[in-house]
Amino acid sequence: KLEPKSSIEGAAHAVAMPLRLDIKKKLSARSDRVKCVDFHPTEPWTLSALYSGNVFIWDYNTQTLVKQLEVCNLPVRCAKFCTRKQWIVTASDDMHVRMFNYNTLEKVHEIEAHTDYIRYIAIHPSMPYILSSSDDMTIKLWDWDQNWANTHVFEGHAHYVMMTQWNPKDSTIFCSCSLDRSIKVWGCTGNQTQAHFSLSGHQKGVNCVEYAPTGDKPYIISGSDDRTVKIWDYQTHNCIQTLSGHTNNVSAALFHPTLPIIMTGSEDGTARIWHGATYKMEATLNYSLERVWSIAVLKGSNAAAIGYDEGTVVIKLGSEEPVASMHSGKIVWARGNEIQTANLKLLDEGTTSADGERLPLSIKDMGSAEIFPQYIKHHPNGRLFAVCGDGEFVIYTAQALRNKSFGSALEFVWGHSGAYATRDAAGKVTVFNDFKESFSFKPPYAVDEVFGGRLLAVRSSDFICFYDWTEYRLIRRIDVVPKDVIWSEDGTNVVLMCPDSFYVLSHDKDAVVAAVTGGAEIDDDGIEAAFDLNHEISDKAVSGTWVGDCFVYVSQAQRLTCVVAGSQETIAHLDRQQYLLGYLPEQSKLCLIDKELNVTQQTLHLALVEYQSAIMKKDFAAAEGFFAQLPESLHNRVARFLENQGYPAEALQISKDDEHKFELATQLGKLQMAADIIVNISKQPNQAIPPRSKWKQLGDVALEQGDFSLARRCFREAKDLSALFLVATAAGDGVELAATAKLASESGIANIAVLCFLLLNDCKSALEVLVKANRLPEAAFFARTYCPSGLADVVKAWKGDLAQVNQAVADSLASPAEYPDLFPDFQLSLAAEKAFQAKYATSPPSAMNYTEEKALADMDVMEEIKKLSPEGFEKFLLKGAAGGAGPPAAAPAPVAAAPLPTPPAPTPVAAPVPVAQAPETVVETTDLLGGSPETTPISAADLLGEDAPEVAPPSAQSGELLDLL
Repeated sequence: KLEPKSSIEGAAHAVAMPLRLDIKKKLSARSDRVKCVDFHPTEPWTLSALYSGNVFIWDYNTQTLVKQLEVCNLPVRCAKFCTRKQWIVTASDDMHVRMFNYNTLEKVHEIEAHTDYIRYIAIHPSMPYILSSSDDMTIKLWDWDQNWANTHVFEGHAHYVMMTQWNPKDSTIFCSCSLDRSIKVWGCTGNQTQAHFSLSGHQKGVNCVEYAPTGDKPYIISGSDDRTVKIWDYQTHNCIQTLSGHTNNVSAALFHPTLPIIMTGSEDGTARIWHGATYKMEATLNYSLERVWSIAVLKGSNAAAIGYDEGTVVIKLGSEEPVASMHSGKIVWARGNEIQTANLKLLDEGTTSADGERLPLSIKDMGSAEIFPQYIKHHPNGRLFAVCGDGEFVIYTAQALRNKSFGSALEFVWGHSGAYATRDAAGKVTVFNDFKESFSFKPPYAVDEVFGGRLLAVRSSDFICFYDWTEYRLIRRIDVVPKDVIWSEDGTNVVLMCPDSFYVLSHDKDAVVAAVTGGAEIDDDGIEAAFDLNHEISDKAVSGTWVGDCFVYVSQAQRLTCVVAGSQETIAHLDRQQYLLGYLPEQSKLCLIDKELNVTQQTLHLALVEYQSAIMKKDFAAAEGFFAQLPESLHNRVARFLENQGYPAEALQISKDDEHKFELATQLGKLQMAADIIVNISKQPNQAIPPRSKWKQLGDVALEQGDFSLARRCFREAKDLSALFLVATAAGDGVELAATAKLASESGIANIAVLCFLLLNDCKSALEVLVKANRLPEAAFFARTYCPSGLADVVKAWKGDLAQVNQAVADSLASPAEYPDLFPDFQLSLAAEKAFQAKYATSPPSAMNYTEEKALADMDVMEEIKKLSPEGFEKFLLKGAAGGAGPPAAAPAPVAAAPLPTPPAPTPVAAPVPVAQAPETVVETTDLLGGSPETTPISAADLLGEDAPEVAPPSAQSGELLDLL
């Protein structure tokens, strides 16, 4: 046997352990001395009662402290969950029993129960009773339904009463143990308070006692200061077994409710695991946390908690994977030693369960196995099944539990033809045909595990070797260490399931036969052509099965997934950990089972699997035949599969999902079809994605492909004004730009509306947008520079708005209507505005007249109007426009704002003194913006915000305007 490890990171266990229980630590939490541990039956909680007077609740899944309860200043020697009342019941050295709500941690009740330390409390599983045992040598029964009345006091022990336990098979009986070296059995019916009988045999005081949880064994186990553990038959009152091995007082002993083991703990610092049938020690656990004081187990689980001097440890014994097998809808499983069966084909015809729902199975008890089953597997023909455990195997008939064959084996596996192989403790592998030994061999390496299937697989700690079933011949050695080997039914594919990933391999049987018959030399690696690696899937698989050429598995993340030619597709997300039993092709159902032996089903159409396989093999004729067998509800799933395989056109023809069809049509460049799909989606209620975003997406694609007509339509539907502005300006489409300006104005998007009107040379409309947006300061400066005819009205509105905040500041604004002397050459500005309006009305700027338009842009407007007079300046503009104009174009030419006169900033002069004091502020760029006599530009961000689009200006003065905006 393997010696105990001293490190808390590992636990020692027997090498030749018939039960083959892997022991994994789930929690290691340091604390003060732990006198008692307990499990919550539904939450992942472990309760620790501390010598310091506290109670800790740990989450053993997350390894965190969930709750902490201060009970008293003296040791808490016992604490238990009472989930019926949502209580924690504690017993402490201050002689009190207390009840706390474990959700709120509020104290519910408190009683002074004894006159000395209370050692233990036992909560009745169904009645409102609590037993308390004490150093005052009494046991008391409390009824919380009778206001915590002390209904019985049991006396008879001559020393401290260390523990009491209820009989799980008779709710009126309990047992107790004492330092007087005796175990007594009592009843709580009537007024009788005397013990029914006593069990004596320990040489020193008895510290712990517990009933066997199953009904087939009328046993009591006890642990004593004489360092022994005794098993008692309480019907015959005899000691049937004594377990020796601990080197100090035994403080805890119990039967595991699920596994055939006994767990004991001692002040020697170890917890030991014993076989429940042979009573041989199987493992010794030492986590270097000093003395063991308490052990607790959880019914229906493989977890165990151990309380030490220095903390709490929770371990998991073996796997929680159910011991079950299915063949053609007939399931056989082990519940303890009991073998049970259920037939999925015998479900009521009217019973219809949705995917993932528990099936209402009719379960039949077949009988009890002679060994504790840790492996059950059907013969390939389904008429037999094998059970392996306790170092032995038994082959039973499937109809009735009749023994067909048996023998010694640590492991048992079936071959595809009905042969089977066993492995013994020495590592020898024996192959049987027709229940007779065919041959045996001992590989030249340490054997860890064997696997059945098309070939016999033998795994070591570094590699796995595949052997022929007919003779000792190496077929192939592969340098991976799988935890399971799963063959397809025809033997052409195999999965090697490793801890962090799995490998999908193809097996070439013909190549193997050719190599053997041809006398090819087989080296230590075997026949290279025997296997080819198809795929490596980086996912942690828990269980799996083959459905045709599709491998279906349950991942550690509780996801049911199928793999076809390396492509993964999720079938369902599971709500708990489940394990695959197999596949029913007649019903197109995958069958799964959980640790509680609940069976569920998930739909997987065989025709779908065959179709996907045919597509992967590019056998499109066969795929068409399989597709015809599929219901229409699977067409969308097929379409997704085809898209993933690179067939988007075929996927578009099959898909019934408008969302998916839109994606495919867009991807394939069928933009008009995509637009029609959006129209259909728009008519549907409760769309997953608003159609506006789809119009925007389609518009972007249309723009990339140069379909400007469709792009305009999409952007209009999406109300994407920025995109419409871009298309209109890039194409020089004045009509489109005018429509965009109108839409932007109606939508309240002032920056785009102003830019559109400017490029259309419609300064009045641009000014109206600014006023409507209540951007009155910007409107005033804009009017002063480019639209002087509207300046008076804007200043009036600005003053009215500003007066609501500060009247003095409002009075400081000057308007040309009130103070014309403060606006020299203002009439010339009005004349220049009128002249340019006449020019735009006659001949808008044309791209082909770029040089003439550029000359006009460089012109000093105020200088020219003074030189030529307003009438002459207007004639000059109209004449220049007529002379430079080219032939009219069919499509609108790019429009641009023609230069507007820039009024020169006059030298500031003193205002005449009216009766009322003149305002101090004049709406003029020179005064308000400071700087030179020329107009100082203002950035677009200052005027309309940072999101104003940047458009290349076609003329100088419109460039100044864009700078202003």
